[in-house]
This record gives sequence, structure tokens and C-alpha cells, in this order.
Amino acid sequence: MSTPTDDPLARERSHLASSRSALRAMREDAESLDIRDVTANWVNAEVLARQIDDRIKALADLSDTPLFFGRLTYLHAPGAEQAEGAEGEQFYIGRRHVHDAEGDPMVIDWRAPVSQPFYRASKKDPLDVSLRRRFGYTGGDLTAYEDEHLMDPAEAAATSKLLQQEIERPRVGPMRDIVATIQPEQDEIVRSGLGGTVCVQGGPGTGKTAVGLHRVAYLLYAHRERLARTGTLVIGPNKSFLHYIEQVLPALGELTVRQGTVDDLVAHVEVRGTDEAPAAVIKGDARMAEVLRRAVYSHVTMPAEPVMVVRGSRRWRVPAYELESIVRELLDRDIRYGAAREALPQRIAHAVLVQMERSGEAPDDRVQDAVARNTAVKAAVKAVWPPVEPAKLVLRLLTDADFLAAHADGILDEDEQKTILWAKPVRSVRAAKWAAADAVLIDEATDLVQRTHSLGHVVLDEAQDLSPMQYRAVGRRCTTGSATVLGDLAQGTTPWATRSWDEALTHLGKSEGVIEELTAGFRVPTDVITYASRLLPHIAPGLTPVASVRENPGFFDLRETAGTAEVVAACEELLRNEGSTGLIAADARIPELAEALTAAGIGYIDPGEETTVDTRLTLVPASLAKGLEYDYVVLDEPQAVVDGEPDERTGLRRLYVALTRAVSGLIVTHTAPLPAQLA
Repeated sequence: MSTPTDDPLARERSHLASSRSALRAMREDAESLDIRDVTANWVNAEVLARQIDDRIKALADLSDTPLFFGRLTYLHAPGAEQAEGAEGEQFYIGRRHVHDAEGDPMVIDWRAPVSQPFYRASKKDPLDVSLRRRFGYTGGDLTAYEDEHLMDPAEAAATSKLLQQEIERPRVGPMRDIVATIQPEQDEIVRSGLGGTVCVQGGPGTGKTAVGLHRVAYLLYAHRERLARTGTLVIGPNKSFLHYIEQVLPALGELTVRQGTVDDLVAHVEVRGTDEAPAAVIKGDARMAEVLRRAVYSHVTMPAEPVMVVRGSRRWRVPAYELESIVRELLDRDIRYGAAREALPQRIAHAVLVQMERSGEAPDDRVQDAVARNTAVKAAVKAVWPPVEPAKLVLRLLTDADFLAAHADGILDEDEQKTILWAKPVRSVRAAKWAAADAVLIDEATDLVQRTHSLGHVVLDEAQDLSPMQYRAVGRRCTTGSATVLGDLAQGTTPWATRSWDEALTHLGKSEGVIEELTAGFRVPTDVITYASRLLPHIAPGLTPVASVRENPGFFDLRETAGTAEVVAACEELLRNEGSTGLIAADARIPELAEALTAAGIGYIDPGEETTVDTRLTLVPASLAKGLEYDYVVLDEPQAVVDGEPDERTGLRRLYVALTRAVSGLIVTHTAPLPAQLA
């Protein structure tokens, strides 16, 4: 069936159908590969089979996800801009590369260099693009297109309606990619090189999380072989947040990125206890790193006796002063405690071999290894450089006042030491009720004993809530790699929240990192972000407020209520709209609101669970709201949100987070007076 040449929409739909057919053919080719005769052994076969399986999964065609979202028409052939008479080419820009049976591209991956002008081209700098076409979809069906003639000043200056609709489109379920709507300032961060660490300060709705995830996808595209060896990791604040974002990378064809929380990284012990805020603050202080280092290396004692090695009829004596010289050299090298302990018997054995050679013998490496395993040498090593178990060490620091005082002298004062000491003795590591901050201390001690494996790239989201010791734990996972740090200083809701990004990067071990700021708000409506920004002078003085660039100002209403019945009514009102609704309240208010919703026959889900057609309301404790967003939000009792935190500043920051979760509309309900800072 022929396609009318004078119907552009029909032509684009035909190209979409052809591209989908080509993608299916690519997947079928991958599924039909026979590797029985091309692998040398079963190990190679397993590796290759796994790679093919990943390839098949990456070639999945998601029916409700547009295969391409834009088209570029170049004035000249790329790479031939200066060639006289060179013809321009057209490229369809999409989530992944698709080629036809001859290998010619039908869709270009958004990460490819030829796709970059789709995000960067402008009226001032068209980047040799004559036309940028955006496509509109309903579900997976192409239903509209919009052209920007970048050489025409009038058209190039116009706002893209399709782009605006895509940004403001209601969403139900988990976070999706923003590959069709990446803005120039976001694209610069996404395409920054693998070698450098980038810290992104961004207020609510500026897209910092999406930018971080798309940067991972871009780096995997540009440096796939290297990152396949070294690995990548996305770190989020909690499981609900990770569940919310988990589909973004698979939608871009990336299936190998691990996700977890800081607690997952440091899970050396089971966390069953909690700390009071003052104790957690001290345990999270970077000074604890030096306390732990002192405690670990305090186990090293200078030898007082020589080592006598008996081999056959000969005896070889290594005097105490020579042993001390070996020990001091290992200490001066500042290598890991465990690595030095493993090196010590070899150093002692080498000293014996030197004596053997002087006496006319010709020992080889096998003799040195045998001497290193000699009973006398092993006994000396155990006495001088005994093994250290990190959890036992931390337990002793937290339960033995004298041991803590010896190693915290000049670092922590007496009151600080008393604050972190446990009130009751503990029988064993397994019996201890470890708190989250204790697990981080154990991780630090573990790294002092044995080096932590480094990944190629780590994305750290909602970073403003991390303690210095938590930053160090993350930094250990990318010592030879790089990081993308994402956060908003105004949303720091822990007593140890980050005070500055320079300080955070220093604790991370990436002081050379570049700090970027995103100030254009694409998701939060103008009226909502303007109201929430009243809190900024009180929670983050000097921070640039987010400026909403949305054409739709959104829906915003303040309502004084008589009780929970009116809160439920507000939820019912918002549920009449398309999209998701969140009811956010102070943690202590959640049981009462849950009971009221149930009594009214309104179904709801917990944060992190996926909404359905029948259940589009999420009941959200304020402590779990960070990083989540809903089309519509009812915020219950702002003052209760503030009062639920240990201090007013943290409470106001928690309130700022809660106020900025809405994409299309916000209703604030209150019986008690509003916080004075919102006046």
C-alpha cells in the first residue's frame, strides 16, 4: 500500500511502522543466534549467552513508548558542512538505534553525536540544522507533529507546544525518561565526560534526578566497554524512591545499572536500633574517620623479641631492631592494615633469605614462601600485627569508655564521647542493636583493613541528606571512577544535612568536581513553587529560587478545615482529574487519615507502589515524600509537618519538600494556623 506523498503525518506514521518492523527483525536476529560452534568452553558460552540475552531485552519494543520523538534535517551532510553542494540528511531521533536489513539507520540513538543538535540547536546557533520536527503521541500512536525552521527567526523563537505538553503531561505510575524533553542546560550535564565528577544543585521540578539517570545512560553509550568492566551504581535515599525511578534506565535500553541505598552499601551488620539525633550527628562527623584509623592501627605493637627460623640444621635469626624497621616501613607506607599484615611475613622471609645468600646459599621464591609460612614467622606476625575484625572494633569503641578516650583524645571532647557511648554492655557483635550510623562506621573500619572495590561511575541522588561519613562510604565506591551528585540544599531534612556542595565533594573525595545549578522548573507549577519559595530565606539563605517555565500556572488553593472529613473531600475532588494524587501528611497523622479514607471508601496505596486505573491515591508520610511527585497533591496540616522534626529548620525543610511534590495542582488544608514563615 503506497503512502500519499502530500500527507506528512501519514509519511511519519509509515516510518514509525517500518521502524517498529525493523526493531522486531533486529530482536529476531538476536534470538536466532546459534553460539554452539563459536565458543571455546562452557564459561565463554555462558558469558556470550548472557550478553545475547541482555541484547534481546534491550531490543524490546514498548508499545506505549514512542520509538522516536523527533527528526532533524541538516543543511549539509554531517562532517561535510564546508563541502560545496553537499546534500542535507534527515535523522529520526529516538531512545535506541534501529537499522534496516541493509544496516542503514532508521532511528538514531539520542546519545549519538549526530543527535545532539536536537537538544542544543537554537535560533542563535542552529548547528547546521534547518528543521527540527517534534512528534506528539497518544499512547504509542503518532498523532501530531510540529516543525521549527531554525533558519526562520520568527518560527525559531516560538515556543514548542508539543514540548510544553510533553513536560506538563499527567503521569501515573513510576517516573519515566525525559529523553524527548531534555533542555540545553540539562544536555550539557548529561553529555559531560566520564572522567569528571559533576554535582548538580537543583530545586524541585528542575529535572536533576532525570539528568543524573540520563547521564548514566549516555556514559554507558559512550564508554560501554570500560563501564562494563568497572560497573555503575545509582544510589537513592530509600526503597520507595528507587522503585519510583527503576524503569527509567530499562526504557532507554540500559539493564546493567545496579540500584541501592547507602544502607545497602554498608550492610555489614543487621541494623535493629536507632540513635538519638545528637549521637547520630557525632557518629556521622568526618572526625570519626581519624578515631577509627587510630583504633585500627593501635593493634600494631613493636616487636620486642627476635624471630628464630629453623630450616633443616640451620637457624636464622632476625633481630628485634630489624623487625621493628620492617614494621615502621609498612606503617610509613600508609597502606591498608590488612595488606600490610599480608606483606609482613614476606618481608620477614626476605630478611632471612638475605642471610641465606650471604652464607652462600641460593634460595628461590619457593624458599621465601616456605619461610613466610614458618610457625615462628606466623607467631611473630600475630603478635606484632594481629587481625582486626571491623565490627568488633567499632563495638569496643562504643562500649569501652577507656578505649574510646584513648583514640578520640584531641578529636572528640568528653561530652561527645559520652554521647556516643552505649549505656549497657553488649555480649557480642550479633547481639548488638546496631544503628544505621554504626554500620557506616563499620564500613569505614572495613576499608581501613581492606580496600573497597571501586566502580566506574556512581550516581548519588538526594545527596543533601548524607552525613560526612556517608559521603566517605559512597566515595570509597568510586575512588578510581567518577560520580554524579544530585541534590538540593533547601531539601536537607537530617540534623547532619549538607551545608555546602564544596564540603560534600571534599568528603566524597572528589574536591575537583564541578558544581552546576539548575534553576528552571519544568514540573512544579508557577503558583505552587512561588508559595513554597517563601520558605527559602529561612531554610537556605542565598539559594536561587526555582523559576517555573511552565505556561500552565497550575492549580493552588489554601483551605482552612474543621477536620479530616474536609481533607478526604479535597482528595475526592482531585481524583476527578486525570493522573495521580498524593495525600501528604506528617507521619503522626497517617493512621488517622488512613482510617478516614477507608471509612469513605477511597482506596489508596503506599509510596513506591504503582498506581492503577482504580487506585490513583497515594498516602504519603512526609518523611518519605522526597524525590516523589504526583499530578495533584493534598498537603495536610503544614504545622504538623514542621512539628514532626527535631528542630524548626529541619521541619521547615521537610515542609518545603512536601509543598513541591505537585505537578499540576496543590491543595493545602489546615486546622491549626499555618507556619509564620508562609505568611
